Amino acid sequence: MGSVKDTIMILGKVPPPYMGPSIATELLLKSGLNNHFNLVHVDTKINDDLRNIGKWSLGKLKKNLSIYSSMIKKINLNKPKLVLIPFSQSTIGFLKDSVFIWIGIIKGKKVLLHLRGSDFKRWINTTSPLTRWFVKSTLKKTAGVIVLGNNLRYLFEGYYPSNKIFVCPNGGTYNIPKRTKGNKLPLRVLYLGNLQPSKGIEDVIESASILKKEGVKDFEYEIIGGWRKDDVKERCIKTVEEENLPVKFFPPEASKEKFNLMADADIFLFPPREPEGHPWVIVEAMASSLPIISTDQGAIIESVIDGYNGYVVPSKSPKEIAIKVKNLLTNDELRNTMAKASHTHYKNEFTEERMVEKLTNIFNSVIKN
Repeated sequence: MGSVKDTIMILGKVPPPYMGPSIATELLLKSGLNNHFNLVHVDTKINDDLRNIGKWSLGKLKKNLSIYSSMIKKINLNKPKLVLIPFSQSTIGFLKDSVFIWIGIIKGKKVLLHLRGSDFKRWINTTSPLTRWFVKSTLKKTAGVIVLGNNLRYLFEGYYPSNKIFVCPNGGTYNIPKRTKGNKLPLRVLYLGNLQPSKGIEDVIESASILKKEGVKDFEYEIIGGWRKDDVKERCIKTVEEENLPVKFFPPEASKEKFNLMADADIFLFPPREPEGHPWVIVEAMASSLPIISTDQGAIIESVIDGYNGYVVPSKSPKEIAIKVKNLLTNDELRNTMAKASHTHYKNEFTEERMVEKLTNIFNSVIKN
């Protein structure tokens, strides 16, 4: 007879809407973790549309109360050895998530936190002393925290001893279509993500404008994602139309075909302006053998190695983006070399198998400790 598997409770929202945290939860629930543990899910989603995020309503309050009740019932029924809880990096968000944390603590469960971003330090340093005390008191009762990169461990210095700060980057296994495009013109620059200033969409559009003004030819930007704000949408589309830029927009539904689009792309561009965790689109771009241009946010620099499989540019720097895009557009050998390096880096570090291996070790360590 095989050994009895421990039960792990995983909290988190699942798509839709499609965004990093919801994609992460869905992938974990479907991953090889099921071979090692019995997974029990508590769906914490209260927004079905990106535009509703951050807006308060009585309906949302009722939904949260219902989710808290569901968590208690599932703990009583399934008796998990460990509860994995992602948490927000804002005061209201953390207060909401702290109820989940304290439910787990009061029910006598080991609670392991999961930070799916990198904005914790900035937020905690700008909040009130009372909030800082509450956060520290809450974290002290948990078994540890998982961050998405080694360079993010510093976020929890002073909150946990080093042996309770665990590192596990995102990882996935994908069915990538065979690349048939070669170096046929026009060369395609692909952006995939929510279309909002924090993700650098305005810098993407401006970089296309710079390239055209410099006389660069035979390129095309393909932009996939949903708009968060109407004024940003109007401004970006107006620039594209007035300057007749070689930019095509695709709705977020097109992301279902994203790997076909990635197979036809030549360069991946994702230049966030604000803190990130370890963006899934970066992992997917590496798996798709694409050179990547991004910024130093969160754990991105552990995936995009400047000069190896792409470039890391300063945030809010469309001019630098344009320079790097031009380098890759005009140098087939460099572009192909970086493409191969991306795939090699992915296979070595960011597959689902590697992620499951690391999480399994972390979960077992916490359970046995």
